[in-house]
Amino acid sequence: MNEQREQREQREQRDATPVPAGGRRPILEIDGLGVRLPDDRAGRPILDGVDLRVGPGESVGLVGESGSGKSVACRSVLGLLPGGASTSGEVRVAGRDVLTMNRTELAELRARQVAMVFQDPRASVNPLRRVGDFLTEGLRAAGTPAATADARALELLDAVGIRDPRGALRRRPHEFSGGMLQRVVIAAALAAEPALIVADEPTTALDVTTQAEIVELLARLRAERGTGLLFVTHDLELAATVCDRVYVMYAGRIVETRGTDELFDRPRHPYTAGLLACTPSIEAGAPAPRPIPGRPVSLAEAPSGCAFAARCAHAVARCSEEKPVLTRHGDGFAACHRADEGITL
Repeated sequence: MNEQREQREQREQRDATPVPAGGRRPILEIDGLGVRLPDDRAGRPILDGVDLRVGPGESVGLVGESGSGKSVACRSVLGLLPGGASTSGEVRVAGRDVLTMNRTELAELRARQVAMVFQDPRASVNPLRRVGDFLTEGLRAAGTPAATADARALELLDAVGIRDPRGALRRRPHEFSGGMLQRVVIAAALAAEPALIVADEPTTALDVTTQAEIVELLARLRAERGTGLLFVTHDLELAATVCDRVYVMYAGRIVETRGTDELFDRPRHPYTAGLLACTPSIEAGAPAPRPIPGRPVSLAEAPSGCAFAARCAHAVARCSEEKPVLTRHGDGFAACHRADEGITL
């Protein structure tokens, strides 16, 4: 009976999830996504019941500590799951379920509808090939004439702020700084004019000044082109500058989601409050960062109740016995038995 009630509450939560900005159908819809590794790879679960939406032209953040499942969730959008992993739920891009696509359909998805920007730009390009080859390869494979593909590559490099784009086409990756190479990778992601860009920690390997430039670039391109953006990060302050809405993930589950302003003004989950409390601030009189006690757990280690209970100063007996489900609180949702009490960590 408890399991049936939980499933019913989860269905009601998904049905109640607000339509993204503009009232248009989301470009990305993740419903009840579960991922589990096969038995010969420890047979452990990674994600459980993940729900997420990204609308056209909307920027959505996915935040949480390392190991929470963020990267697996975002890579599922392109069908890039661990070998042999079993899945449940749906991951729909423009209404089509990625989890049921064959290899040909996945290739089409990655070439035309969804592009990914990875954390380390140097891992995304072949160090032996020129940047021009990297940018035009996909275009030419799709039948674009060489001259047209080259002109498009120049246009893209100019759009992402590369000086001397014609000279850049002839250079190899090692001749670019990390920030400039990340711009090249973003240009490649834009080549097919995708409806959705998935950015997995795209600024982590960059210095603070370059981070700001890349964030500004992504915001400008999204505004100009109406591209949806799923921005994955462990930094809530960064998410605040980039995202319209934020999903907070812990131990393979979404524990809170709401608009960015409300999330910062009044977090409803103690884990979200803890992430905010341990973020340094340069404002005068700001309190010193306070780390969350304990260590993060994986979904395989999560107890039958709330996975955060062992680290939460406000946990009660119910938290260890009953898993909370996402329910509406204010303008968003939180999976916490005490969400209405306005508690902080």
